[in-house]
Amino acid sequence: MAGVGGLLSGCATTPPAAAPPPMERIVVSADGRGFAHTPSGRAFVPRGFNYDHDAEGRLIEEYWDSAWARVVEDFGEMAAFGANTVRVHLQFGRFMRGPDEPDPDALDRLAMLLVLAEQKRLYLDLTGLGCYLKNDVPSWYDALTEEARWQAQARFWSAIAARCAPSPAVFCYDLMNEPVVPGGRRKPGDWLGPPFAGKYHYVQFITLDLGRRSRPAVARAWIQRLVTAIREHDARRLVTVGLVDWSLDRPGLSSGFVPTEVAPELDFLAVHIYPEGGRVDAALETLAGFAVGKLVLIEETFPLRCGSDDFRTFLRESENFAAGWLGFYWGRTPEEYRESPDIKEQLAGACIELELEALRRTHAVP
Repeated sequence: MAGVGGLLSGCATTPPAAAPPPMERIVVSADGRGFAHTPSGRAFVPRGFNYDHDAEGRLIEEYWDSAWARVVEDFGEMAAFGANTVRVHLQFGRFMRGPDEPDPDALDRLAMLLVLAEQKRLYLDLTGLGCYLKNDVPSWYDALTEEARWQAQARFWSAIAARCAPSPAVFCYDLMNEPVVPGGRRKPGDWLGPPFAGKYHYVQFITLDLGRRSRPAVARAWIQRLVTAIREHDARRLVTVGLVDWSLDRPGLSSGFVPTEVAPELDFLAVHIYPEGGRVDAALETLAGFAVGKLVLIEETFPLRCGSDDFRTFLRESENFAAGWLGFYWGRTPEEYRESPDIKEQLAGACIELELEALRRTHAVP
C-alpha cells in the first residue's frame, strides 16, 4: 500500500505539460533588419516549403474537401521537418463564382486551414489569384476588361483578407505568383504565360495592352488597387508579390515589376530564384539586385538546375541578402520517394532531402 500511495502521490504532484504560448503575428522588426513576432519582438526567420501541389500533381483545392486527412498529415510532416512557414497557392476560379461573388464553401475550407496552421504552429504565406490550370480558369474571367479583371481580383483579396484577419497564423499575403506586365500588346483573353512542365501556368499577365503607360507604372497601380482592398479588412498584415528573378531592370527579358519601383508599395520583396550549376555567383548577383531597402524573402528555391555543393553554397551565401527561405514539399517524405520505382520521383526525393539538410544546417534558427 505504501508503494501505491507513493505512486499516487507522485502522479498528483506531477505538473501538467505547459500549453504553448499563443501564436503571435509577424511584422518587420523595428530596426528593419528582419522579421519579428509581435508584441514579444522575438526574431522570426521564415523557413519552410511551397505546398503547391501533392505527389499526384493536384492543387490543394482539388483534394482538401475529399482528403482533408492528407492535408493534416502533410502539415504535420512539414512541421516535423522543422518548417515554420508554408506557402499555399489559392486558385482564383476556386474562390470566385463570379466577378463579385466569392465562394463561401472555399472560404470555409480556408478557415479550416487557418485552424490547422495554428495547431501545427505554422505560418502561412497565402498566395492568391492563381490560374495554374488553364482549364479551371472561368471563361468569364478571361473575357473581362483590364479594369473589370482588376476589380474582380480586388474582390478576391477583400474576401480572403476578411476571413483571415482574425488569425495570427497568416505570415503574409502574396498578391500573385509571378505577375508580368507585357512589353507589347497581347491577344484578347491571353492572360497566361507558357505552361511549366506542359501543365502549370505559373506566370500571369496583369494587362494585355500598355497603351501610353510605363510597365512599372502599371505594376504599381495594380499593387495599390489590391493592397487597398486588403487593408479594408486587414490593416497590418504583411503584403508582397512573388517576383521572377528576371524582374530586374536589365537588358533582355524583364517582368515590369522592377524592385526599385515596386518596393515602396510592398512590405517586403519575395523573389523566386533557382541557382544554376557552376553559376552560383550569378544567382547571388541577381539576388543582390533585389536588396533595395526592403527585406527579401527567397520565396522559391530548389536544386532544380544545380548539384548539392552549389545549392548549399547558394543558401549559405544568400544570408547576406535574404531574411527567409522557402523550398518545396509535395506530400511525400524523402523516404517515400526513395521507395518509388520511378527514377524521377527518386530524384525529387533526393532534392527535397538535400534541401532539408541545407536549410537545417544553414538556417537553424528558433
